[in-house]
Amino acid sequence: MIMHLSPLHLLVVAIVVLVLFGRGKVSNLMGEFGRGITAFKKGVSEGNTELEKDAAAKAARDVTPSEVVTPSEKDKI
Repeated sequence: MIMHLSPLHLLVVAIVVLVLFGRGKVSNLMGEFGRGITAFKKGVSEGNTELEKDAAAKAARDVTPSEVVTPSEKDKI
């Protein structure tokens, strides 16, 4: 059975949580949640930067020519 929560239901749940745990605990929980999101975004950003650096380093190391010129072709030039 799927239950659909209306905004009124969510408000009642929020009030019950606030009464049960108190404003201080809910505030601390939201602060930790925000720091967690910030740390996650920073980790994703650093991961993307690291992947870009690895790709650039791999491209810089690849020095093989795209076409190999044989000596006989070199003489024709």
